[in-house]
Amino acid sequence: MRNTQRRGIAAAIAEHRRFGAVALLALTTAWPLAASAAIDAQQLGARYDASQTNLAFRVYSSRATRVEAWLYKAGSGTQEVARIALSKDVASNVWSATLPVSTIKTTYGITGAVYYGYRAWGPNWPYSAAWTKGSSTGFVSDVDAAGNRFNPNKLLLDPYAREISQDPNTAACPDGTIYASGALHRHKDSGACAAKGIALAPQSGSIGSKPGRPLKDEVVYEVHVRGLTRNDDSVPAGERGTYAGAARKAAYLASLGVTAVEFLPVQEAQNDQNDIDPNSTAGDNYWGYMTLNYFAPDRRYAADKSPGGPTREWKAMVKAFHDAGIKVYVDVVYNHTGEGGPWGGSDGLTVYNLLSFRGLDNPAYYSLSSDYQYPWDNTGVGGNYNTRHPVAQNLIVDSLAYWRDTLGVDGFRFDLASVLGNTCQHGCFNYDKLDAATALNRIVAELPPRPAGGGAGLDLIAEPWAIGGNSYQVGNFPAGWAEWNGLYRDALRKKQNKLGQEAVTAGTLATRFAGSSDLYGDDGRKPWHSVNFMVAHDGFTLNDLYAYNSKQNSQPWPYGPSDGGEDHNLSWDQGGAVAEQRKAARTGLAFLMLSAGVPMITGGDEALRTQFGNNNSYNLDSPANWLYWTRSAIEADHETYTRRLIAFRKAHPALRPSAFYSGADNNGNVMEQLRWFKPDGVQADAAYFNAADNHAIAWRIDGSEFADPASAIYVAYNGWSGPVNFVLPWPGNGKQWYRVTDTATWNEGPNTVALPGAETAIGGENTTYGLQSRSLLLLIAK
Repeated sequence: MRNTQRRGIAAAIAEHRRFGAVALLALTTAWPLAASAAIDAQQLGARYDASQTNLAFRVYSSRATRVEAWLYKAGSGTQEVARIALSKDVASNVWSATLPVSTIKTTYGITGAVYYGYRAWGPNWPYSAAWTKGSSTGFVSDVDAAGNRFNPNKLLLDPYAREISQDPNTAACPDGTIYASGALHRHKDSGACAAKGIALAPQSGSIGSKPGRPLKDEVVYEVHVRGLTRNDDSVPAGERGTYAGAARKAAYLASLGVTAVEFLPVQEAQNDQNDIDPNSTAGDNYWGYMTLNYFAPDRRYAADKSPGGPTREWKAMVKAFHDAGIKVYVDVVYNHTGEGGPWGGSDGLTVYNLLSFRGLDNPAYYSLSSDYQYPWDNTGVGGNYNTRHPVAQNLIVDSLAYWRDTLGVDGFRFDLASVLGNTCQHGCFNYDKLDAATALNRIVAELPPRPAGGGAGLDLIAEPWAIGGNSYQVGNFPAGWAEWNGLYRDALRKKQNKLGQEAVTAGTLATRFAGSSDLYGDDGRKPWHSVNFMVAHDGFTLNDLYAYNSKQNSQPWPYGPSDGGEDHNLSWDQGGAVAEQRKAARTGLAFLMLSAGVPMITGGDEALRTQFGNNNSYNLDSPANWLYWTRSAIEADHETYTRRLIAFRKAHPALRPSAFYSGADNNGNVMEQLRWFKPDGVQADAAYFNAADNHAIAWRIDGSEFADPASAIYVAYNGWSGPVNFVLPWPGNGKQWYRVTDTATWNEGPNTVALPGAETAIGGENTTYGLQSRSLLLLIAK
């Protein structure tokens, strides 16, 4: 399930006032190429040397005929103080110039941070010495037959900038047409308003000690860094919604049992526009899936927005989480960019935003149609990033390495990751996990995944689908990749919410509970390569999955309106019975915590957070997306339930297997490592597994094979609409079954999950236990 209604700048600028062109008076100087002819891609960008006496500018373009760096004293609202002609190294297609810092200060008068951007000319707009800002001098076409889209009137953001000054569209610069091509806009100069790179000296500050836990032992908490604390009165007002504010929640998340926090995109995106009218959704991009720059931490989430401030604050936040034993994951978007696609409309197929990549080397950075005139689009938001091109791949790998090594990130979740498996550059899309030249395989080769037993490395998690072609690839990613298991989510939702409408066999349930060996066992991957989830940011919350029959996206602010969104939600309001809704939420959470694989919950689900049925809140920078921190008695009880259930999972290694469960008795104690049961206590066979009218399944795990504190664990799920009696199996010699939890409506309150030592004795072999409809039972033997 994937939201495809995320907004780029083009969709946010339907009608804006126009600014006139400003005359250009600038100093133009040519500087020699850096000493090394072959410039390492990792040195692209604006970089100070070790002594900080020289500042080098390096940018890639294989098709430009001229590139200039323009320097500014401020990020917005001022004119340039210098324009520097760069020299091209033919072998590497890198354009560069190196300036003494003394020259920057004395000649150009820049004594603070250096703000900069690039202007580029090429075959479709050749350089002319007569060109001035806002003129069409030299213009040939907006795009030529080779796909070039150069336009010197557009100041371009450095793809390798470590921080950027501000978003392209702000309250002071609301006119997005200044970034556009086409007959009405190509002559408009964007220099004063454009986002600029900030030349940063190396930033100090510790990221702490990275946790080396195996991925199999994680409990992932997906949350927006702004939404985590924007509505939290316990956080100082100036830090709410920031990295500094998020750092203050490390202790809470650790107490909840979370071991990895997964932030929605934090790389720079167009989101300042959210502040232009805080009570409107027009053009808002709250989720942040329209990336403008792949290196810079987004300034909007920094309390300290001064140059270098977002980087320092991000690192301090990472240290706070690391000090609490929590990994930091980042949701990254390398399948498309914030430049978007064609605008549409009367001449929209020729009108594009030129913010960065497109104006430097359009065919290198984007997958295009076979005639190079339009984007190839498997994303639904403007066209594919050219993940097959070596230089575009360099940027992905360099960006990931920077976030890993400098910014301290422990893992990544890759948005629409199938695009990174594309084997085509232009005119086609074909996913192939075996092709060594894909971005997916290059990432694994150059940024090694964490070993199965833990240690150094990255946790790499794919959203294993995109749009169209052969892009739906759940279970078919290369070795080293974990995946969001959409089939797990769908099967369990159907079984809970669509009884009699969607057929899910007991065998399918068993496979999903046991780690989805059909998806991950055939290629050598393990149960922990399945990231199990019932809900994510994209769709209903856990509460709403069981409280609404359909999306409610047209409601007024602050919980809407939001367009788009999934219609096939596999949700059900449990007949409107609120006690049943709470039971369903408890059961859904129990599915996650008792299944083999890596469980992921979404921020606020621990307290039954609601978005009142909005399932596509991408545009709502409002209480709809901000977590709340007061608790009613019911919410507090569910939070306690969540905390204790997570603690149970963490205390029982039998629930976190490093390999798929075996049906054999591997240690000679006359108990199989795992056995499946029918409700009558007889072992489930193929006939039972495959029959569509069987809705109850139970399983027993031999804890002794995992050095588990429980000699055996028993789980039963009744997916039927009425009660079912389960006959309990043998718990082991001299053992009895004790109840940890039953998600039934009768078992609500703070002790729904019993604390260790306070479990209720149930009985031994052949004891009958009546389990309520659509509820789950957890027992341990002792």
